[in-house]
Amino acid sequence: MMAESEEPRNVFKLSRDWLSVQEVVDTVSSSSCGAISLFIGTTREDEEGGRKVIGLEYEAYELMAQSEFRKLCADIRERWPTVTHICVHHRLGWVAVGEASVVMAISSPHRHDGQQAIQHGVTQLKASVPIWKKEVYDTQEASWKENAECSWSAHRKRHAAMSSPKNV
Repeated sequence: MMAESEEPRNVFKLSRDWLSVQEVVDTVSSSSCGAISLFIGTTREDEEGGRKVIGLEYEAYELMAQSEFRKLCADIRERWPTVTHICVHHRLGWVAVGEASVVMAISSPHRHDGQQAIQHGVTQLKASVPIWKKEVYDTQEASWKENAECSWSAHRKRHAAMSSPKNV
């Protein structure tokens, strides 16, 4: 468990600036932890219908994002009580191919809990935190993309299907 003198930290930052992996790692560092699990999500060059992705544009509902991050941290701490610190930095605005879009780090006394928590944390971040991305292509066209894990996406699709004229 966590050292008595050390309070758990949950740090969430949305930024239009380049993300520092070292800053995220330093935020979760702890003398009581032997493991820091880290995830770095980068913008990848991808083919979409013959078009090449040249970057992503991110937007967020910032107040709700903070609230959902707090819920995510509570969920992680309930599932993995040994987790000490949690930090997520996520970009907003333009993110070019090869740059980090999100950096998440979790510290824990042992690697097993931290590794499981980081995998869960990334999946839940994509599912519940209101951050949206638009792919921009080499043709200068753009397309908003949904995360496969997005919980409100499935609800919206179900609602749209039920509201269509053929189902009324």
